[in-house]
Amino acid sequence: MALSEVYWDHQIPLPKLAPLQAKVTVALVALLCFISSYDGEFVFDDSEAIVNNKDLKPTTTLSNIWTNDFWGSNLSSNSSHKSYRPLTVLTFRLNYLLAGGLHPVGFHVLNIVLHAIISALMIDVFAVLIGGLAYDEKGWLMNYAPKTSLLAAFFFAAHPIHTESVAGIVGRADLLCALFFQLSFLTYCKAFNKGRDDQFSLQWVVVSLLLCAAAMLCKEQGITVLGVNAAFDVLLICNVNVYELSQRLLLRKNPLNVSDILRTGLLTRLVLMGLGGLSMLYARWRIMGTGPPAFTEVDNPASFAENVFLRIVNYNYYYSLNAWLLLCPWWLCFDWSMGCVPLIKGATDWRIVWLLLLWCVLIGLISQALCSQDSQRRRTLTLGLVLLVVPFLPACNIFFRVGFVVAERVLYLSSAGYCLLLAYSVGHCCYRWTKYRRLLCVSVLLLLCVHVARCALRSYQWRSEQSLFTSALSVCPLNAKVHYNVGKNLADRGNASAAIGYYREAVRFSVTFRLHPTYVHAMNNLGNILKERNELIEAEQLLSKAVSIQPDFAAAWMNLGIVQNSLQKFEEAEQSYWNAIRFRKKYPDCYYNLGRLYADQNRHVDALNAWRNATVLKPDHSLAWNNMVILLDNTGNLGQAELIGREALRLLPNDHTVMFSLANVLGKLQKYKESEGFFLQALRINPNAASCHGNLAVLYHRWGKLELAKKHYELSLKMDPVAPGTRDNYNMLQRKLDQLKHNTP
Repeated sequence: MALSEVYWDHQIPLPKLAPLQAKVTVALVALLCFISSYDGEFVFDDSEAIVNNKDLKPTTTLSNIWTNDFWGSNLSSNSSHKSYRPLTVLTFRLNYLLAGGLHPVGFHVLNIVLHAIISALMIDVFAVLIGGLAYDEKGWLMNYAPKTSLLAAFFFAAHPIHTESVAGIVGRADLLCALFFQLSFLTYCKAFNKGRDDQFSLQWVVVSLLLCAAAMLCKEQGITVLGVNAAFDVLLICNVNVYELSQRLLLRKNPLNVSDILRTGLLTRLVLMGLGGLSMLYARWRIMGTGPPAFTEVDNPASFAENVFLRIVNYNYYYSLNAWLLLCPWWLCFDWSMGCVPLIKGATDWRIVWLLLLWCVLIGLISQALCSQDSQRRRTLTLGLVLLVVPFLPACNIFFRVGFVVAERVLYLSSAGYCLLLAYSVGHCCYRWTKYRRLLCVSVLLLLCVHVARCALRSYQWRSEQSLFTSALSVCPLNAKVHYNVGKNLADRGNASAAIGYYREAVRFSVTFRLHPTYVHAMNNLGNILKERNELIEAEQLLSKAVSIQPDFAAAWMNLGIVQNSLQKFEEAEQSYWNAIRFRKKYPDCYYNLGRLYADQNRHVDALNAWRNATVLKPDHSLAWNNMVILLDNTGNLGQAELIGREALRLLPNDHTVMFSLANVLGKLQKYKESEGFFLQALRINPNAASCHGNLAVLYHRWGKLELAKKHYELSLKMDPVAPGTRDNYNMLQRKLDQLKHNTP
């Protein structure tokens, strides 16, 4: 095992802190960077993974977590994203239980605390990779590079690239994966706490494998810790000089003494890790069921390029973008797809310079890592590159197609390798250029301050969808999804007029627009807004185009049916509704709208059947229940209406609309007392309902309770002076009261 003082460490412009002090300081810096996001909302992917995920709710059986994907869909479904992260979902469920519901503060606080813990633990990881592995007589890890490891941990704690993982709640997967990744590596190091190079603890190796499995159950990237452990074992435990080894093998001089390496137990450990890794991959493949997820061209356009050369060029350009985000994390965006990064389509594209520059830098680092005569530099650079590259491998499109162009969250672990290399560079420069040490000290302090400020600003942007989506407009103005999300957020906040402009930009509605012309979700939402504004012809054109582009888009089919129904194209509307149901079998809202279509055509039995289907699929579908009661009431089936109303209230005991409709039915059946009870109960829930006061007044009028009738007529007219029929009924009552008063002796 390597045990050496790192010669450049004392030149690092930081104080030498005790281990606990160093960890607490790094944790505080991490908290300072991201604390501004603690009271943020659920934003972006949080809606699907948390707000709409039934697996978080106590009413859902715990076993569902182990059979569903990260988003709550069954893994066997063809529409599943196949992201299997049950331990992450379990922590979401615990947050839900502890907070008593969907309160985002607890979710955010746990994310921030996890990042602080990970940042503090990075000191130990960096200490081993930079200074070597050694333990004192008490079994505590000894740090032979305290300043370098502390500086690298500061860089990691304050790197703005982590904002998505920390401030976005779904980034919990990256945080938990990183935590178990660290624990797996550190427990693998514990396997060599024997005092002799040829002995190791099999139990600690097994524990390391179990922690690797836990990391993989948080996020698939966790399995890459096996690669880091293997590289650490070969380079640091067995002290293999890769350059010297390759020279011996290629030149066949000074044959390698394999027995010395085998005596260390390296082969046994590599076999154990190999078998463990293969077992995890096999289990993961079996769990996926129907195979890998299917991504579209808009998710990752380079992977669909027919020319292999251009595909490779674009992949390498993506790598250079990731490298640039690590070097200069100023231009950050929640989504980099849909035109944000245009494809390189030929050798004349100037952006090829960036990938050439990337490979020049990497080749330079690799040559220094392999060929340097300085063993400490060789080890630090090699293990830094391993920590940079290996965790990124699942996202590099080499082994399988991924569903993104650039994703800041996948750099959470890889950034640790970058921070290690950056801290080494600072130490090396301070050692070589002592006369510029003060300038380097100021530069490092300035860099950390800028990173802390950028983290705070970016965390603030992640607090709400409005600020998050708007911030992306300046970074990725060509990204259709950015315009779509800005438009959707405006529409959700009631600003439909402004939303239309962003939706039009997203779907390239006219020839002057620049973005993706087949963005069906934007077409669907724009069609909905136009429908609400009664611009039905244009809405129909947009929705028709959306379903022609994506024929299985059930929501667009349903919305097209609503528009066609409004245009009195009843046959087309019915066909659109059935198309929606064909592509989404359990679609209660579509059955509800189909029932409305049948009711408009006086097909009462069909309407009742459609609404009944809606309530079977969604027992709390209030509108479907209420429409059944109203239709039966209007067609004179009062007994059946009463039964349906009572059935609805057993499922929805606090639904004032159903109470109101049932009260009307009971009044017509002359069950005045019961009718009064339901009217009054509805008014306790919704006291400002003018129609409820008006109909209760009518009930009292029929019942002969004229003073109460007068009171509620007046309340109704006060709330809605132009309520149809109420003024006439009130005048009729007033005449009757005057007549009674006149006839009274």
